[in-house]
Amino acid sequence: MIPSSVYRTSRWLAAPLLGAALATPALAQEDPIKVGILHSLSGTMAISETVLKDTVEMLIEQQNAEGGLLGRELEAVVVDPASDWPLFAEKARELLAQEEVDVIFGNWTSVSRKSVLPVVEELNGLLFYPVQYEGEESSENVFYTGAAPNQQAIPAVDYLMNNVGVERWVLAGTDYVYPRTTNKILEAYLKSFGVADEDIMVNYTPFGHSDWQNIVSEVKAFGSEGKKTAVVSTINGDANVPFYRELGNQGIDAADIPVVAFSVGEQELTGIDTAPLVGHLAAWNYFMSVDTDANYDFIDAWIDYTGDEMAVTNDPMEAHYIGFNMWIEAVRKAGTTEVDAVKDAIIGVSVPNLTGGYAAMMPNHHITKPVLIGEIQDNGQFSIVWETPSTVAGDAWSDYLPGSRDLISDWRKPMACGNYNVVTGSCGGGETQEETTAEE
Repeated sequence: MIPSSVYRTSRWLAAPLLGAALATPALAQEDPIKVGILHSLSGTMAISETVLKDTVEMLIEQQNAEGGLLGRELEAVVVDPASDWPLFAEKARELLAQEEVDVIFGNWTSVSRKSVLPVVEELNGLLFYPVQYEGEESSENVFYTGAAPNQQAIPAVDYLMNNVGVERWVLAGTDYVYPRTTNKILEAYLKSFGVADEDIMVNYTPFGHSDWQNIVSEVKAFGSEGKKTAVVSTINGDANVPFYRELGNQGIDAADIPVVAFSVGEQELTGIDTAPLVGHLAAWNYFMSVDTDANYDFIDAWIDYTGDEMAVTNDPMEAHYIGFNMWIEAVRKAGTTEVDAVKDAIIGVSVPNLTGGYAAMMPNHHITKPVLIGEIQDNGQFSIVWETPSTVAGDAWSDYLPGSRDLISDWRKPMACGNYNVVTGSCGGGETQEETTAEE
């Protein structure tokens, strides 16, 4: 059985890949190792994804400065799927079939990941996915370095219930698979604690939604009925800017109706006046304000790379940092970039994170992560108000959905199954019927 959490007491001992070497070793005159970057550089998700493209390019530059990998240079191959979910699949096919990349770092939304999933499975590619997601999926070809629900959504609700005393819940999200499935899990979780239907309000809006006046008014009315109320936000992309602006316009104070967001980090806050939002919350596994030497080194490297003293870092950037270093270590361990060898070698690989501990790749292709709750400050940063006492291993299948609670994922041989039912003893496909229904 996969452990529910892994506690890492080791402190950061070194800062690999940060800072260029004084003298770059000569690289072998072989074909470069191609690294695909699949992030939206235009459209509604560009606000979140462009910096992830830049992060991977920075990591590649640093790795080349340290001698490359297996004596070969790394080469970034960048495409722009333009926040167009079907185009993600086309661009993934271009990267794998035409460019013949050895690995892909990419995607933000779950609908874009699900568009890419059959392509990377068909062509046996490797995808490192750096963003929190809804779970209910396990692929042999995907490594989920962002948070599963048990590494973000569930701990955030626990914090609001136990530390803030919340009794009424607004589940507000963008209308696609990640918010719908996450909210289905959260509804089941809340009801397991006796929360009544009338104390749960669910609302979905399209990508890029801009007119929040009526919805925020409904939230305000819902929270004025005598019970402590909070908003759990799975709103994605640039729709967050007018959402938070409208909260401020209507005077919704964090002391009255706190908002905890799963898709708002330092990058998103650079686009709005944060003064009215002080005290609202976000749940992540990393914040720029983390006080560790490893984090300060990363921030310095990022500012140097961008040439922008005001540049910020965020959680998905750390996830790419972790995933990139895990891939580097797995390739070294395997002695090759050959996909099947890397898939076998990466299980159990442990690399430093930026919060002062280590991240380990579990047999279910999820990693161990701490969970942090941060309060928005007027400078656009987060003050960490709560964190788990240990790292938590990501769970691919929710314990709170009937179709998932009996499933485990283990890609080690001989099991090599992403959907093993411990009751029936059988191995199914890569996703449940609940997830397929939610996506539709």
